[in-house]
Amino acid sequence: MTSPDAQAPRSGADILRIALRRNVGAMTRGTVLMGLYQAGETAFPIALGLIVEHALRHRSPGALGLSIAALAVIVTTVSLSWRYGMRVLQKANTSEAHRWRVRVAACGLQPVARDVDLKSGEVLTIATEDADQTADIIEVVPLLISSLVAVLVAAVALGLADLRLGLLVIVGTVAILSILSVLSKRIGDSTQEQQARVARAGAKVADLITGLRPLHGFGGNHAAFRSYRQVSTEARHQAVTVAKVNGAYAGAALALNALLAAAVTLTAGWLAFEGRITIGELVMAVGLAQFIIEPLKLFSEMPKYVMIARASAERMALVLTAPPVTTPGLARPAAGADLEIDGVRYGTLRELKFRVAAGEFVAIAAYQPRAAADLAAVLALRVPPDAYEGAVRLGGQELAELSVEAVRELLLVNPYDGEIFAGTLRTNIDPSGASRTVPEAVEASLLTDVVALHREGLDHAVRDRGANLSGGQRQRLSLARALAADTDILVLHDPTTAVDAVTEQLIARNLAGLRRGRTTVVLTSSPALLDAADRVLVLADGAVTAEDTHRNLLATDAGYGAAVAR
Repeated sequence: MTSPDAQAPRSGADILRIALRRNVGAMTRGTVLMGLYQAGETAFPIALGLIVEHALRHRSPGALGLSIAALAVIVTTVSLSWRYGMRVLQKANTSEAHRWRVRVAACGLQPVARDVDLKSGEVLTIATEDADQTADIIEVVPLLISSLVAVLVAAVALGLADLRLGLLVIVGTVAILSILSVLSKRIGDSTQEQQARVARAGAKVADLITGLRPLHGFGGNHAAFRSYRQVSTEARHQAVTVAKVNGAYAGAALALNALLAAAVTLTAGWLAFEGRITIGELVMAVGLAQFIIEPLKLFSEMPKYVMIARASAERMALVLTAPPVTTPGLARPAAGADLEIDGVRYGTLRELKFRVAAGEFVAIAAYQPRAAADLAAVLALRVPPDAYEGAVRLGGQELAELSVEAVRELLLVNPYDGEIFAGTLRTNIDPSGASRTVPEAVEASLLTDVVALHREGLDHAVRDRGANLSGGQRQRLSLARALAADTDILVLHDPTTAVDAVTEQLIARNLAGLRRGRTTVVLTSSPALLDAADRVLVLADGAVTAEDTHRNLLATDAGYGAAVAR
């Protein structure tokens, strides 16, 4: 039997059903407790009416004392049931929101990305705000039921006094909900559009922060700010629209509820004047008319919250139901496998073909930077195998046949713009805390001077995106992380473009020594790295046009010398 966690929701309605089914126990307990709370609240004006009735009839101190004790029981029940009922529901709400946040994040972080037209900032908004609003359904349903209990108790109590009062409450409640259900649909549509625009604004912020340094470099920060202001303004206009709809809804609900309460009060007064109900029943009716506004308000707001939860669930479904970019295989490559590129055509690559034997150190000098980026994307599995022609093989097995997780355990592609995370130098080098080669990686990447600069050493704090590090320090930190992973096959894309020539020479020598006997591919135009490699492949016009050692190529190929000379 499939557990709710393992179920694959197909729509927002499925997400809501899974959330409700998963929290049936908590919702049942919460409904009982909140029902007791609402019943106690309703019983208060009823008890007051009975006290007045008995006081006028019997004038008995004993009856009065008993009535006061009954009021104390009611107040205690109201206090405790609210306290524990909301505790149960809010715990379930928070836990459910956490589950959906984790599930959305897992889809965004899984090895094969989802084929969904959403930026990372939008996925972040879905994983936070939309997950929280979807989980609100856990509280909405019990509160809806408990409010219904209060309305029914009030209707029955009033109906016992006079049938017309009870019918007036029931008919009025049905009419109010019918009118408000129309407005709630508009709220759901408007809220979904607002959440989409806020998510787009969040995505724009994420993009701008990522590109902040180059934007400052060429003076594009003002244009970027204008671009963000436009997106944010659109989100603000939509938020104002939603606020107007919410205001109209709340105003209509309050007016209709007050109208019903006034109708009950006036009808009870007329019945008392006619002598058809007693003074105690009049007091009860007036008290219930005042009290019923709160559960009616809560009851009438529930459709709005249901529509908001539905809109958020539909946005989560965009991520959760999106198909993977590719369906990976299940096979595992053998350790120590070779790497083979066989006739790959993708982007700028044209019939690219080469083989790197296990344990070999190969440098690829790409004359066009875009070709190097396309090759790195293919090897990093950012491009699904069915999106390019030809084949990439590990140990003779094509990538399409292999498990993505297994491939990434064997093959690591470190991009030239490796991300730096907030934390410490150590957590950036060894995020999992499982590497046994951190000291060697720090030494090989020449990150030792950065570590020595700070008293905390490897525990020195690193700001978000490495804001407190220079470009060269960030690049060496990224290289140290790649080396600390100690994978069988390591692909480095321009790992030394931000360091000086002397540092580059030392890193090249250290890299060759540390990776001796392990397969290493470096996409670079650095003479130091090219010279450290066992052989160099020249990648021109999307294909390998020459192959030899760096020094032989310098001696025999003038074009190569001109391309890599500094």
